[in-house]
Amino acid sequence: MQITVKLFATFRNGRFSVEQREYPAGALCRDVVADVGISEGELGIVLLNGRHVQLEQELKGGDVLSLFPLVGGG
Repeated sequence: MQITVKLFATFRNGRFSVEQREYPAGALCRDVVADVGISEGELGIVLLNGRHVQLEQELKGGDVLSLFPLVGGG
């Protein structure tokens, strides 16, 4: 199945901004995060089709997964 993966902020460094990727049926958000080389500890927000989800969320063909890093500052 084809998934659109969108990376934001520092996740784009050395990677991509938006990319279509193929995953097997039953893939989870966690699988995509690992596939693009992001550690779960770096994740701030995970959106699936514009809605906040957990990494255990199963993906469906045509989904759009957006990954945002933790934001620091003060």
